[in-house]
Amino acid sequence: MNLSPIRFVLVDTSHPGNIGAVARAMKNMGLSDLALVNPREFPHPEATARASGADDLLDRARVCATLEEAIADSGLVLATTARAREQHFRVLEAREAAGRIVAESRAGGGAVAVVFGTERFGLSNEHLLKAHALLRIPANPEYESLNIGMAAQLIAYEIRLAARTAQPAPVRDTPLATPEQMERFYVHLEQVMSESNFRDRTRSGTHLMGRIRRMFNRAELDANEVNILRGILTAVQFKRRRAGEGQAGEVSSCNEPQNPTQP
Repeated sequence: MNLSPIRFVLVDTSHPGNIGAVARAMKNMGLSDLALVNPREFPHPEATARASGADDLLDRARVCATLEEAIADSGLVLATTARAREQHFRVLEAREAAGRIVAESRAGGGAVAVVFGTERFGLSNEHLLKAHALLRIPANPEYESLNIGMAAQLIAYEIRLAARTAQPAPVRDTPLATPEQMERFYVHLEQVMSESNFRDRTRSGTHLMGRIRRMFNRAELDANEVNILRGILTAVQFKRRRAGEGQAGEVSSCNEPQNPTQP
């Protein structure tokens, strides 16, 4: 049962014991890829003690400065949350999410990342915008408080259960776009919006790009689709520049540009 393409990512973990508890939960269920984003204290004796024999996971854990670094080579990214949010995110309960995680891990589209937030506040909205969907554990609505170790154990168990019963997954012809490719697309799109005077008309004037990010994240674009969209953006920029020079010009259509212009 190969679960190696599945990565647990812990963001801004305050207590080193929780890192050890997650490592133990992962090893119990056959997971081995752990990434730590800006942990307060690591390595630490308490992490080793709480790992209870999963020291090898701690030794191999990657320590990253940012979430972007931790998920840079990922395909599917899921962000854990315990809070109800009304911001147009797709939300998957743990069992359904586990099936997607296993299927994507076998499709050859890069690592699948499951992201956990801080003990006190969870993940920020900015972190959530890096994810294709949110992952929730359906707990008692009157008391939904789970520590990171417990949450990791439950999700890891659901992943192992899904891996035992999942049907063979079709291999993707084209992998999902990486977070880095998506970020370049969003920067390019925002640049074209600014150049064409397309403005955020919401009351606060700060929500449009967040909604656009959630919309495209829900679509789960592959690398070729991102190239197509960036080719369209590049064509729009070229057309506007030619119009600004007072010249009429035709822009060739391009279905899958291999080297879109970098903004």
